[in-house]
Amino acid sequence: MAPSGSRNIKKGCWRVLYWIPVLFIALVVAWSYYAYVLQLCIESIEHTGEKVIYLLVYHVVFIMFVWAYWQTIFTRPMNPLKEFHLSYSDKELLEREDRGESQQEILRRIARDLPIYTRTNSGAIRFCDRCQLLKPDRCHHCSVCNKCILKMDHHCPWVNNCVGFSNYKFFMLFLAYSLLYCLFITATDLQYFIKFWLNGLPDTQAKFHILFLFFSACMFSVSLASLLTYHCWLVCRNRSTLEVVRAPVFRHGTDKSGFSLGFSKNFRQVFGDEVKYWPIPVFSGLGDGCSFPTCLVNLDPEQPSSSPTRSHPVSKSAADGRQSKPLTESQSRLLTSTICWSEIDSATDRKGQSRLLLLVV
Repeated sequence: MAPSGSRNIKKGCWRVLYWIPVLFIALVVAWSYYAYVLQLCIESIEHTGEKVIYLLVYHVVFIMFVWAYWQTIFTRPMNPLKEFHLSYSDKELLEREDRGESQQEILRRIARDLPIYTRTNSGAIRFCDRCQLLKPDRCHHCSVCNKCILKMDHHCPWVNNCVGFSNYKFFMLFLAYSLLYCLFITATDLQYFIKFWLNGLPDTQAKFHILFLFFSACMFSVSLASLLTYHCWLVCRNRSTLEVVRAPVFRHGTDKSGFSLGFSKNFRQVFGDEVKYWPIPVFSGLGDGCSFPTCLVNLDPEQPSSSPTRSHPVSKSAADGRQSKPLTESQSRLLTSTICWSEIDSATDRKGQSRLLLLVV
């Protein structure tokens, strides 16, 4: 068998294995639906009004949970735009250069026309050898998906997908609705779980489903609550899981809060401006995923001059015709009335000096 054929078979086997965690979650959810709807509500609950209310609320939460989970799984991660890919002539130049410094000079020339402000730990331009592109800010290469993902947070085996710019809101809603799903089951199943221990239920198979349903919902609630709390903290700080592990590096140095614009703007960057879309698993985030507003004291002198809280400028290279994309209109709205850190510091210094003069007088 040809090496390429065996390699394709191996990749196909891995693709099948990657779906096992998703299949496990699907089976657990299917069993929970059977146990709650049929065994608990229909078979065990005698009061009709209670039964109807439980079923109505349960199905609303269940539909939102499944919808968010579906969107998280099947929303394709966004990849960098073509402006960040090397042209044919640039690839030839890189291949001809043997020295790393000469290659960095070429990459720096290309990066001047792109809204790229982050660097490697050594201060070099972030370049992906596999995808042959300059990585946009907050973009990382996923070894599982074998591609660069915009604003990559992590690769989640439970959804068999990369969680990034295109589906991070869906992932947050999936965690929120799955936690709500488990808490609702726990709260409504509690009294029948107690009856089980007091032998208040008839000796049928329903009581075993009620028992394991309660335990399963409790266990999943604990893990989901901790995970949701962590990601809520990330959203409030405008950071990703990868940026917590390794803070983004700008030209002036490492800055873990380089992309933070304050709680309100950080939240709207993920969920959007329109409140009506926040609880719904449809994309409503701000921006294009390739460029992000920052509020830094020290700007990168290699980039075109711009206010640190304004959109990255559009510039065009006469050499190869490259054109960087400006921040979208939604990103510009995000930055409206934002005060830069340097302005805050200078204002604070002026207030301090004034108070000192008054004390001296």
